[in-house]
Amino acid sequence: MRFPALAAVVLLLATAACESKSASDDDGTPAAASGEPIVVGSTLSLSGAFAATGAIHKIAGEAFVERVNKEGGLLGRPIQWVVRDDESDQAKVSTLYEQLITQDKVDLIMGPYATPNILSAMAVAARHRYVLPQHTAVIAPQLTYDCQFPAWSIGPTPNQFVPNQLFEAVATLPTPPRRIAILTNQNGSTDFVSYGAGNNRSGAVSITKEKGLDLVLEVRYPPTTTDWAPIAAQVRDAKPDLVINNGLGVDPVNLLQAMAQLNYKPPAMFSLFPAPGPPLGLGATAEGLLSVSIFEPNKPTLDKLGAKATEIVTDFKNRATAAKLPYTVFETQAAASWNAWEILTGGVKSAGKLDQQAICDALHKDGAETTFSGKLAFDPKQNNFWPTTQTIKQIQGGDWVTVWPRDRAAGQLK
Repeated sequence: MRFPALAAVVLLLATAACESKSASDDDGTPAAASGEPIVVGSTLSLSGAFAATGAIHKIAGEAFVERVNKEGGLLGRPIQWVVRDDESDQAKVSTLYEQLITQDKVDLIMGPYATPNILSAMAVAARHRYVLPQHTAVIAPQLTYDCQFPAWSIGPTPNQFVPNQLFEAVATLPTPPRRIAILTNQNGSTDFVSYGAGNNRSGAVSITKEKGLDLVLEVRYPPTTTDWAPIAAQVRDAKPDLVINNGLGVDPVNLLQAMAQLNYKPPAMFSLFPAPGPPLGLGATAEGLLSVSIFEPNKPTLDKLGAKATEIVTDFKNRATAAKLPYTVFETQAAASWNAWEILTGGVKSAGKLDQQAICDALHKDGAETTFSGKLAFDPKQNNFWPTTQTIKQIQGGDWVTVWPRDRAAGQLK
């Protein structure tokens, strides 16, 4: 073996082929991957608070690695993915990535899930000058390492882009909202979108005022909030046309349920980073809820992308169903994960070797082709955040449907 036996969770997803096929085989099958594996190390939150989303990234990564190996591997060699459980603990992430690089001597690394964990991994990657593709950290000003490559971009100023995109969308409604309530989870990324940070203090709150809209309610709540009744009552009493919940996970579910207990539902509501499945379980209570997305497998979208995208989406659904995930749709989290793997393998192919600086330089020079977000270009002056492809989605008839912008919409904003 290339590295010591691992006590942590290890996913060995590749085996070298017993026989290799020639590139000139009559059936056109790619030459089988062979030889010593290329080892990719990472952590994921397989337990703890982030485990539900970590499971999505685990399944997407397994599917990607298996697909690449069946298609001839990377540089003709199979990929082996070593995953350790960081237990959703930022403090453990640094130690585990340090071990992967210095003790296990992995060839490549992949980022973990969740912004705090990604920041910890990035510090280790920067110290050892490893390329770090990462799925979901979007606070561009904090991601200054030149060889970190985001797989989900809201541009270099998400605190401005998100509210402006939302207001642009709802302005097209027959009666655009005028009275706005903003409820903010004080987590780093969600608070940043509401208020900005550092020298850039623009965000949803200031942009609401700049647009001449009436900010009728402004609430900042801790991530540990469990009693939603007081916030729900404040919203009801403020009578907003639009509730902007810059929240996470099940925040919108808790808020919608608390408002329903008061026999109240706002005319329109937006939630920034919700877990996608739980709102759908609320039925009519969550109908019309808006959120952000980089990909939804709506039929018009899949028809544009073609057979490969449909195969990936179907395979993920089958794997997620077998793993008993509560939400089995290949959407934003899975698409970001797939992007990250395509960034990593694309960089290696462009460099033609497993040299970290060469891979980093190749990505800066050539970008990366992705199945679900198209060609990505990485500008280190923008912390490698590429022009965003983010859309707005809405719950319609019990499913998430992309509704904005119009040129990428699968349905009409309601």
